[in-house]
Amino acid sequence: MHPRKLSIADFTYDLPAHRIAHFPLEQRDASRLLIYRNGITGEDQYRNIAAHLPANSLLVFNDTRVIEARLLFQKATGGLIEIFCLEPGDQYRDINSAMQQTQRVVWKCMVGGASKWKPGQVLQRSLNGSAGGTLEAVYLDKKPGYFLIGLSWTPAHLSFAELLHQAGAIPLPPYIKRKPEATDAERYQTVYARQEGSVAAPTAGLHFTPNVFQQLRKKEIACAYLTLHVGAGTFQPVKAAQMADHEMHAEFIDVNRQLLQQLINKKEDPVVAVGTTSLRTLESLYWLGVNWKLHQLSPENGLTQWEVYDRAEPGLSTEEALTALLEWMQQKETDRLITKTRILIAPGYKPRVISALITNFHQPQSTLLLLVAALAGNGWRDLYNYALEKDFRFLSYGDGCLIWVS
Repeated sequence: MHPRKLSIADFTYDLPAHRIAHFPLEQRDASRLLIYRNGITGEDQYRNIAAHLPANSLLVFNDTRVIEARLLFQKATGGLIEIFCLEPGDQYRDINSAMQQTQRVVWKCMVGGASKWKPGQVLQRSLNGSAGGTLEAVYLDKKPGYFLIGLSWTPAHLSFAELLHQAGAIPLPPYIKRKPEATDAERYQTVYARQEGSVAAPTAGLHFTPNVFQQLRKKEIACAYLTLHVGAGTFQPVKAAQMADHEMHAEFIDVNRQLLQQLINKKEDPVVAVGTTSLRTLESLYWLGVNWKLHQLSPENGLTQWEVYDRAEPGLSTEEALTALLEWMQQKETDRLITKTRILIAPGYKPRVISALITNFHQPQSTLLLLVAALAGNGWRDLYNYALEKDFRFLSYGDGCLIWVS
């Protein structure tokens, strides 16, 4: 069946509110791990995950960093306006360059209390910290799904990333029904987070600690890194009855030559995606390579939602597709590919790059649950029923699983 015809009602389960983890465990790697390989094969903790991975594996992590994307302003009349920065305006090539801007930026945002804010009206607030300074926001335009907001600030030497550190707050997922606490600034980041730009954490990585990485090194399990900046669309429930009517959100991906070479060198070995964002990036790379090799379509054009299902089998190996991307980099005299992907991975999709996925437990009727079902087949229900029966913790701060492709 074409994934367009899938009914989201077939991908639901009952998730009681008390099963959602509202706080992380005291120790990251104490989280429970469920292992699934054509059926449930065991339970453990993340601190022992190396024991469940072959020695020749390559683990691929998403090194994005969650930004302090929530900005609060108080109007002169006392009303509160909350600006939630989603992604930079279209005038910026990528999130990294937008984060390095000084003095002013234009950003796509969600706005809480928008009915109290008129186009052209300027909001102002002071910056936190001893250096002083001010932040101004102006309502520029309203577009389908977001507002266009202009932000300007002093001191002028501050980058937008530094500005957010001073003025913003970490956004927690909407299903965590509490206010952010000081500890969330550390615990809602992976220990290897580097590239600022996400509005949500790649939560599969929250369980990894220096001790876990040490165990991986001891077993000679290799690690590689890519960047996908997680957008707020990751939390959007699928509201359409059929997937054909659901519009997948686009997200920035950033990969370098070294990652492509590591993947090619490991072509005979298991590639394990740490998180759905890593998986979506890795699988997108295959199809971007196909587009360039067979159709001379630039990888910078990105990937649309359905194109991987609407074409004939390309007949390219993973090595050939990734080598095509290296050749594109050489032609462009660049070491990085920055583009966007809308790929929707659902039952009917055949993985081209990955052998397994490490991931948390996801919301009912979500695109992330469709992705799990694409890997585990109908066994996803057994997996989730078992996790519910055995008191696993769910969603961002919860436990997780290692799923080998069925």
